[in-house]
Amino acid sequence: MRSGRRTKLDALTRIMGKARGMSIISPMEDLYMEQILDHYQDPRNFGKIPDADLSHEEGNPSCGDLIRIDIKLDGDRIKDIKFSGKGCAISQASSSMLTERLMGARLEDVKAMGKEDILQMLGIPIGPMRIKCALLPLKVVKVEAYGLDAWNEDDEEA
Repeated sequence: MRSGRRTKLDALTRIMGKARGMSIISPMEDLYMEQILDHYQDPRNFGKIPDADLSHEEGNPSCGDLIRIDIKLDGDRIKDIKFSGKGCAISQASSSMLTERLMGARLEDVKAMGKEDILQMLGIPIGPMRIKCALLPLKVVKVEAYGLDAWNEDDEEA
């Protein structure tokens, strides 16, 4: 592993450990943090779809994350999905991982997803300060799946 990558992973480990009130991270959590760092540094499905059937952008004003997700449909299935925007490692990795997971999925599958699906996908405990970062891409695709203009801010579950 490159030393720069190890330094970033160590920093992410410290952040997550502090969020959990711990100083020790399990080997499994370390593996998931490497996966998050990989998706952050080399995001999958990053870009825009010019002729998207669905497109929505949301931001998180508390931390400055901004995520846009474009979807091209084939019937009710996601034929192509891309995200763009900026933000912290958690929001960007969550966006990358979610777009991979949703490729080929039905809009009903998107509607059925919730907070626990995202947390399980990320594989590490997410502290209260980062939960909105992790859930932002889910919020964006749910707005698209339901055909809304915006998501109810009171719905923390996305």
